[in-house]
Amino acid sequence: MSNLTARILFAVVAIPVVLGAVWVGGVVLALLLAAAGALGAWEYYRIAREAGHTPLVPLGIGIAFLLPLALHLYRVGRFEPPTLALGAAVLIVIFATSIFARGPEGRPIGAAATTLFGIAYASGLLAFAYGLRYHTYAVGARAGTVLLFYPLALTWISDTGAYAVGRAVGRHKLIPAVSPGKTVEGAVGALVLCAILSWVYARWLLAPLALLGVRPGTAVLFGIVLSVAVQLGDLVESLIKREAGVKDSSHLIPGHGGVLDRLDGMLFALPVAYLFLTYPHVLFPAIR
Repeated sequence: MSNLTARILFAVVAIPVVLGAVWVGGVVLALLLAAAGALGAWEYYRIAREAGHTPLVPLGIGIAFLLPLALHLYRVGRFEPPTLALGAAVLIVIFATSIFARGPEGRPIGAAATTLFGIAYASGLLAFAYGLRYHTYAVGARAGTVLLFYPLALTWISDTGAYAVGRAVGRHKLIPAVSPGKTVEGAVGALVLCAILSWVYARWLLAPLALLGVRPGTAVLFGIVLSVAVQLGDLVESLIKREAGVKDSSHLIPGHGGVLDRLDGMLFALPVAYLFLTYPHVLFPAIR
């Protein structure tokens, strides 16, 4: 099976699953995010071990899985600890485990730090998808789905645009030491395409289906900012893999590599989108 065929077959299966989970929402969406976060954490710890670090793998994967579920339980009123208290509890568990599992000779500081970063990176950033699906601006399943797919669509067009434009006219390397295949022309092309798609999406989907009006200039700016976030996320994952000397985060997804290879840009796009929507009076005043 060719790489392109594998990609197409995976997309045929994955897109309806993701769309259905986003539409249904609730615990179904939380479980999907939990599974993706846990797999992403496992991949990150795999890369970290190749780079010489010693994360607490089972503990980190377990917490990464539970984090989106805790967010769901908090939303439905069955889980009420303050955010800082929950974060403190996670820190205490990780450091306590490092004492008994590693000891002073087992590099406990590095183990705890790597474990915590894997949770925050692979699952914490991804959990913003749940926050967008149930954002205060999104009333009902249709509005929540359309709102969440706003940054998801921009992520896809940014990745596709950077690749296509880079292959067609790319001449100048962006950051060759981190990602040799990326070009300045591809990065600019992604920005332009994201700006256009953001305006189209806001005009023809967000406004009529989610009842959220975004002015054209604001939509264009949003697309540019999201594309920058997506490309930074891609570069960060490339940098992590470069340190460990690995090409793919894993081989879980046919034609794509691993979960982190597929979600790297999205991990940065989701919290940026949530930030813009949550603080419109400061960052995005044109949203009404």
